[in-house]
Amino acid sequence: MTWNLWWQFGPWESRQSTIASTLADQQPDIVCLQEVWSTEDGVDQARHLAEPAGLHVARTTERFHKGVSFGNAILSRWPILETESRPLPPTGRTGAHRFVLYALIDADGGPIPVFCTHLSYRFDESALRDQQVRSILDFIAAKRGNPEVDHPPILAGDLNAVPTSDEIRLLTGERPPPIPGLVMTDAWPQRGEGPGHTWSHTNSNVTDPSWPERRIDYVLVGWPRPKPLGNIIGCHLAGTDAAEGVHPSDHYAVVADLAERQGTLDHRPSS
Repeated sequence: MTWNLWWQFGPWESRQSTIASTLADQQPDIVCLQEVWSTEDGVDQARHLAEPAGLHVARTTERFHKGVSFGNAILSRWPILETESRPLPPTGRTGAHRFVLYALIDADGGPIPVFCTHLSYRFDESALRDQQVRSILDFIAAKRGNPEVDHPPILAGDLNAVPTSDEIRLLTGERPPPIPGLVMTDAWPQRGEGPGHTWSHTNSNVTDPSWPERRIDYVLVGWPRPKPLGNIIGCHLAGTDAAEGVHPSDHYAVVADLAERQGTLDHRPSS
């Protein structure tokens, strides 16, 4: 599951219970979160969401602004063997604002390399997102196992780009991949129904939008892989219901069910 939680924007305090209830309803094994907050006095949104379900947590390095951080997190039903956070371009004098978070998850069927990210958001930043995607693919190539036998890497997050954009086409092999033998399968076209808009005018938090409805949040699975391991067997949106007229975030979540090594249709593992 991947979900941008909209930081502390809008009616953020009242949204927390609906976010938690959505996660409890979906019961994902692996969750990639963006715009996750924590405070300098120790309140951590990711851990608050993880603890009731007994999930393990990995986070980007805390960078506080006026006492509150803005980052990514990975929650996992299984233990996390290792984790690393890398900055994405640009990384000039003021440092990076965007990161990719890696966690190696000790799943029942073998380790799963998971990458959670949040790319730059402006309409005119396609070239920058292209650079960020290249940096992410370099990181994936360095961390993935043997693509012939090991679980394929999973990349999930708010990519702020539509499927036909140059940066997404770079990921999915519709443009020549920067790393030969490494492309990603987009889960939604495989098993999702309808347009799959995760930024939608049906969301109560998307008020007076300057952007059209778009599918900008993704679960992607690495290729090549030892079929059927990692094949997408289901994909749907979550967080689409409002509580007392307010949706839990300004983005809808994407939930993908992936096949196990045995090729069963059991919903384990999911991301």
